Amino acid sequence: MTERPAQRTPNRQLAALIAEAGFSNAGLARRVDQLGLEHGLDLRYDKTSVTRWLRGQQPRGTTPALIAEVFTRRLGRRLTAQDLGLDACAPVYAGLEFAATPEEAVDIVSGLWRKDSGSHAELRKIAFTPAGLVVPSRDWLIGRADEKVARGEPLARVPSQGRPAAPKFSVAPEQGGPSARQRGQAERGPGQRVTGGDIAALRSVGELFRSLDDMYGGGHARQALVRYLEHECEPMLRGTYGEQTGRRLFAAAADLTRLAGWTSYDIAAHGLAQRYFVQALRLAQAAGDRAYGSYVLVTMSRQAVYLGHGREAVQLARVAQQGVGTSAPPVVQALLHACEARGHGVLGEVRACTASLVRAERALEAARPGDDVPYWARFFDEAQLADEFGHCHRDLQQFRAAAQHAERSLQLRAPAYARSRLFCRVVLASARLGLGELDQACSLGAEAAGQAAEMRSVRAIEYVRDFERRLEPYRDAAPVRGYRDKVAALG
Repeated sequence: MTERPAQRTPNRQLAALIAEAGFSNAGLARRVDQLGLEHGLDLRYDKTSVTRWLRGQQPRGTTPALIAEVFTRRLGRRLTAQDLGLDACAPVYAGLEFAATPEEAVDIVSGLWRKDSGSHAELRKIAFTPAGLVVPSRDWLIGRADEKVARGEPLARVPSQGRPAAPKFSVAPEQGGPSARQRGQAERGPGQRVTGGDIAALRSVGELFRSLDDMYGGGHARQALVRYLEHECEPMLRGTYGEQTGRRLFAAAADLTRLAGWTSYDIAAHGLAQRYFVQALRLAQAAGDRAYGSYVLVTMSRQAVYLGHGREAVQLARVAQQGVGTSAPPVVQALLHACEARGHGVLGEVRACTASLVRAERALEAARPGDDVPYWARFFDEAQLADEFGHCHRDLQQFRAAAQHAERSLQLRAPAYARSRLFCRVVLASARLGLGELDQACSLGAEAAGQAAEMRSVRAIEYVRDFERRLEPYRDAAPVRGYRDKVAALG
């Protein structure tokens, strides 16, 4: 890697942090290289590189932020490149930071929206980072509520002299034209007051995109959602609002940001989705909505389950449970326990999985029609609980129970949840296969494959592919040949 010419002043900040962390020069270089690999970067630093940094040389590109992330993980507190005496940069993988203030949270998430809405395909190729879940979830759990979110002046930073500070994400506007943020602010007016109608519009848009996602998959309108966040939500966050309106605004922004992450997850942009979830978690804290923060953690846990990181999934679910305590409505408690069960299922932990499922079932049984259930938890009903049971029993290879619960879920689940029904149908097909019922398994699998072909959902396709991998030992059987012919006919 090419370095900048050496500075005359040794980097005492970096030296002090190396000593505090207990790193050797070689150990720090190795960790930076490993972290780079997580993000698809082939870095080849060694102890000599670190010696140069200590002498005052500045590493180029994304390396300063990588070094800062290494120290953040080691020391358990958030550190920036500047804290290490290094030049700041705008790494393409940024977004895992849990902002110190609401203003910083707006800067980070709006930069993420802007970069995602442009033609920056590399953002959708960023790798998922299991270790990147630790600091944000911990900061959310132990963090204090923000004292103030009300704003009387725009957040836009235009320094009157000196060099402007680089934003977390720097995306150049299109040739000769204004940036999306400038366009949005021009349409709304600088510092325009946010109204209840603005927030109601954000909520309505969330319901619309949620319905599209459930029925047609995350890839159907994901980019439209991100552009809406950039053009409409960001100018509101940078507008003026009182304390109560501000909390409601941050809550709506958290919901839409989580949905942007969910749709990114559905198209297998896992690193990007992870960053959206982290930022949604921070926005929920600014909203003062502890319960919604737990739901964001549940979403993060589900992604970890899908990617096979069972231990992280369990930890996230438990942090969510700790964060809301026992005061949450029974439906929310059921959701949190079911989420933990899924992590145990992936790990093959039968007793722990069963215990979590029992807690989820009891919590849902305790729910009453008059309970004040948050809008985001209303989907969790008997059909959803049966779905969770089906997935867990499949993962534990308890196929008869998996089939019973999957069938019940399909009987109860509304048609509008098309993708969830597809997933459950694949679980049922896998369970039938595990029971040796090859004809039924192939019939169910072919039906699911046909539905997946009509969606823009990588997860739907991957569910079908997982079933096909399970079919491999029976590839010469007549039902399997018939299945392959049906799938081939889908084009």
